[in-house]
Amino acid sequence: MEISVNRALSFLLLLVLPASLMADEKLTLTMRSRAKDAPAKEVSGKVEWKASATALIICDMWDDHWCKSAARRVGEMSQPLNEVVKRARAKGVFIIHAPSSVVDFYKSAPQRRYAQKAPYAKAPVKLSNKDRWGTKWCWPDPAFEGVLPIDDSDMGCSCAEPKCEIREAWTRQIKGIEIHQGDAITDNGQETYNLLTAKKIENVILCGVHLNMCVLGRPFGIRQMVKIGKNVALMRDMTDTMYNPQRPPGVDHFTGTDLVIEHVERYWCPTFTSDDLVGGKPFRFAEDKR
Repeated sequence: MEISVNRALSFLLLLVLPASLMADEKLTLTMRSRAKDAPAKEVSGKVEWKASATALIICDMWDDHWCKSAARRVGEMSQPLNEVVKRARAKGVFIIHAPSSVVDFYKSAPQRRYAQKAPYAKAPVKLSNKDRWGTKWCWPDPAFEGVLPIDDSDMGCSCAEPKCEIREAWTRQIKGIEIHQGDAITDNGQETYNLLTAKKIENVILCGVHLNMCVLGRPFGIRQMVKIGKNVALMRDMTDTMYNPQRPPGVDHFTGTDLVIEHVERYWCPTFTSDDLVGGKPFRFAEDKR
């Protein structure tokens, strides 16, 4: 499909002008991973990524959630994550806001049009995109990974009885995470790939919620990004899971999250913590008393 001159120029302005206002720094990240055959052993090492060749994708940090506990944790994490996003943006990292199923809230925003106008790029693998009911899933792939270490078959509400009623509670991304000029908004796999290709981005950082579901499975998530050949990393302190401690393996919620992080490190990609970008200490939920 050919792109009109005006459309191409408008996209290039969005592409080039914001970047000209930013520094292009090196990101020094302490990556942690595990071998598939020796998952108990952590392997850590420092890597350097060029900021301008790196994207930070914020997954499903919605304004509300059907599970009250999940909504509370998203609210608690939103301000620390916004600080990370601001620092990353200032370093030259490309920010993609990915609030699944509610991007139409932003249909008139330049950041949404930015994602829609990015020139089509053919991916090396078939992309999971959107159907008329929402976002298609990148399901667990036995060729790549083992069974998740937590049972989330009840959808993972960690509230005390009675459990919360499942409903579509979200309408937009939570307000505490700022959206700036030069950012993009999309929940679509093809649009994400178009943006990454146009900006020559090879490194992708994932953060947001929920790790065992959306962060792994969305069409812009970890499974998809690994399969299209990007260098992928999870910011492990800026995530959460949907896990009910009453389900196997019967550990507390935050240990359940750690088990899923270990699963990601073993099968998919390394992880690091936000202090590599902003200094200080990694984020920790107030309820995590371990």
